[in-house]
Amino acid sequence: MTPDNSPSIARASRGAIVGWSVFVGAAIIGTVAAVHYARLDLILSHYDARGHLVVARRLADSLTPGWRQLGALWLPLPHLLDALPLLSWWGYQTGYPVVAISILSLTLGLGALARYLVMQTDSYVVAAAIPAIILVNPNVLYLQSTPMTEPLLLGLGFTSLLLVDRWIDEPDGPRTWQARLALAALTLTRYEGWCIAATLAALGAWLQWRRGPRVALALCPTFLATAFAFLLLGYGATGTFFLSDSFFVPDNPAHHAPVLVLEQVTSGTAALGGRAVVAAGILGALACLAALIRRRRECLALAVLAAVALPASAFYEGHPFRVRYMVTVVAGCAVLAGVATRYLPRPTRAIVALVLLVASLWAHPPFEANAPMVLEAQWETPQRQGREAVTRYLSAVYDGTPVLASMSSLGHYMQEASRAGFALRHFLHEGNGDLWMAALAAPLRHVRWMLIEEHAEGGDVLAQRLRSDPSFSRGFTRVAEGGGLALYRTGCTSESDCGAVGRRSP
Repeated sequence: MTPDNSPSIARASRGAIVGWSVFVGAAIIGTVAAVHYARLDLILSHYDARGHLVVARRLADSLTPGWRQLGALWLPLPHLLDALPLLSWWGYQTGYPVVAISILSLTLGLGALARYLVMQTDSYVVAAAIPAIILVNPNVLYLQSTPMTEPLLLGLGFTSLLLVDRWIDEPDGPRTWQARLALAALTLTRYEGWCIAATLAALGAWLQWRRGPRVALALCPTFLATAFAFLLLGYGATGTFFLSDSFFVPDNPAHHAPVLVLEQVTSGTAALGGRAVVAAGILGALACLAALIRRRRECLALAVLAAVALPASAFYEGHPFRVRYMVTVVAGCAVLAGVATRYLPRPTRAIVALVLLVASLWAHPPFEANAPMVLEAQWETPQRQGREAVTRYLSAVYDGTPVLASMSSLGHYMQEASRAGFALRHFLHEGNGDLWMAALAAPLRHVRWMLIEEHAEGGDVLAQRLRSDPSFSRGFTRVAEGGGLALYRTGCTSESDCGAVGRRSP
């Protein structure tokens, strides 16, 4: 006789109902949050939010449009999803279509997480409370109201967790391919996704080993092949497999200091999620580690927390501290805490989950004005306001010829300039390949304008070239500056001749 699977089927059916209920609730809350932050004019406050719009838009709007515009440091899936809606000039200027994608990504992922938690804990309250802890955190609410890529990462991470868990039950053809596709998408979203996808594939192999190597290793080639395909894309577009050099100045005091790295990660996670969620996550991690030793499937939840490897390694290499990198770690703590409730008596599971939700709300209520992520997103606001003087000057005298500028440092400014009518094809940047290299070698022969970021991260590649070789700007006159940005143009005998604006930096 075959075993009776009716309890599992019934639980899966109820889990689907809970999952869709969480999806609807999260969509409503997420939309309200997006409207709130739009009214505060904070949707595009973070420079990376504007940078992601630029990378997606430049697939079509560029001096050299095409697939090579994807081959750079950032992973391509978010920009491929955003490319079509950003063909709209309104969508590119406002970012609203990409915000809609962020909300949809996170809400679908939270619905998948709810279904996963029903299967793990048999508690509908836990299945609703844990996604609520993640969603109503003001830092997450803010991020899902922007064009940032963390919402897609979380959505695909939770979906991959559910699909790999289902594959553990039945490693048949459809479930194998569902899990593979989810892991591939996750791998192409953010580098934290590499940590999560690799851990899910490895834990899945550990849990399925009793079925033989062919089944156990079915997911591993997906992650490896997808990561390798991205490296090939980078090589085809830029001539190097990975553009890792010189995109940040190693000025973090945790540089090669493991103790400080641990302190930054833990303090940042606590600042984002509250100490109660962090403590519950640590207990959940211990419970799941015990499950790992015993080959129990709840150990899969450890994969979400594996995202901590990325900020830890970045800070160790000297990357500037960014509290945003711990958002995924907070979500991992919440997931682990939820899974760990399965070890509690059934009546207390819901109580513990609700207490944790209340503690999370007490530490960081929704729409908290001083939430760390909201504050971090506004760090650059004074510089953005200062750059308006440069934009006003350029728009008043611009002649339609390309402006030499480093997109890796000034992509966010290029999006700002769209409000003055500047398209990306008006800029000559790294994504233009040989055109960029030729202009970098002899700017006077190729362009009449240069934009140079002089301060952020020690200055961009043009600023560094000018410092090492003052003749780099020969034939150009500095005519405008503000917010660390300087504009140079040809055809002037002096600054006054071109009506220079701004005050020269010391």
